[in-house]
Amino acid sequence: MQRRRVDGFLVTNLVNVRYLCGFQGTSGFLFLTSEGRNVFVTDFRYQEEAARMFAGRASLEPRDDWEIVIEKGNRPKVIKALISSTRIGTLGLESSVSYDFFEALSKTHRRVIPLRGLIEALRTVKDESELALIGRAVARAEAAFLDVKPHIRKGTREKTIAAMLEERLKKRGCNHTPFDIIVASGSNAAMPHAKTSDKKLSPGDLVVVDWGGEADGYCSDMTRTFLLGGGDLAKQRRLYGAVLAANRKAVASVRTGMEARAVDDAAREIIRNAGYGEYFGHGTGHGVGLEVHEMPRISWTVKDEIRENMVFTIEPGVYIPGLGGARIEDMVVVRSGKAGLMTTLPRTLEVI
Repeated sequence: MQRRRVDGFLVTNLVNVRYLCGFQGTSGFLFLTSEGRNVFVTDFRYQEEAARMFAGRASLEPRDDWEIVIEKGNRPKVIKALISSTRIGTLGLESSVSYDFFEALSKTHRRVIPLRGLIEALRTVKDESELALIGRAVARAEAAFLDVKPHIRKGTREKTIAAMLEERLKKRGCNHTPFDIIVASGSNAAMPHAKTSDKKLSPGDLVVVDWGGEADGYCSDMTRTFLLGGGDLAKQRRLYGAVLAANRKAVASVRTGMEARAVDDAAREIIRNAGYGEYFGHGTGHGVGLEVHEMPRISWTVKDEIRENMVFTIEPGVYIPGLGGARIEDMVVVRSGKAGLMTTLPRTLEVI
């Protein structure tokens, strides 16, 4: 906050609120000052939860370093009252707020500025408890997939596989799925974010399965591609081989201190040299944590530095209309200066 030259900061993104203080409700924000005043604001529904969370007991008496305010009515007025009780000159707020909220707040305080990515940047580097939860989310997702994998066969519908996988994720302990599961086969697999359909799996299909797990709010994200036997599979095998080589090279290239775009370059070079450059249009990866897509982005445009304890995906893909597509997505954690795989499912091509 001092580097950004703000005296106070509003944290209104509920994911960032949860990251900073543990609150997991649907209504609340943080009012923080450069002088160390910390205020958590919520409504009546979460009054008891807030008391327990910040005081550690069923009482409204907060810890010395936190205050609890129960808001009633207009939020900008609540914020104005908090500002009036401090010596705040410039107030920072998250750039994700709506324009209407920004306009209303600007009318109550003349110096309001948006700050982009202040908390998100902190979230890029995980601590040990976060890494443990992400590891649990990976394990749950992989176990659920292995339960369902025998059903990836000729004649099974894409939607059937997705529904079974969602059910198994919940039985394995996931409270929710971090995103809609993708099961795309044949021509559908040529779309990176295909909508899972009623299509039946057919001989010669490349079958892309993209799914993730959850553990106490932390996510995992992975993709595997399979090939159904039948007919001439040479084109599908060659396509998959290029994607696998790109995945392996990108994982091996990761080093602390390098720019994120260099990891993307490692994967993209392999695919380009194999003749598929025009068919790989998305970035090579993204951060994973409390959100399934967060910083850092692993893309050709991003110069952000790779740092120790970052967690992100490596997911090169090739998508050819009329033939299909393949994507191999692993999660890595940067440890001792290089990438370690968090996902453990085999990556070599499996013909079913």
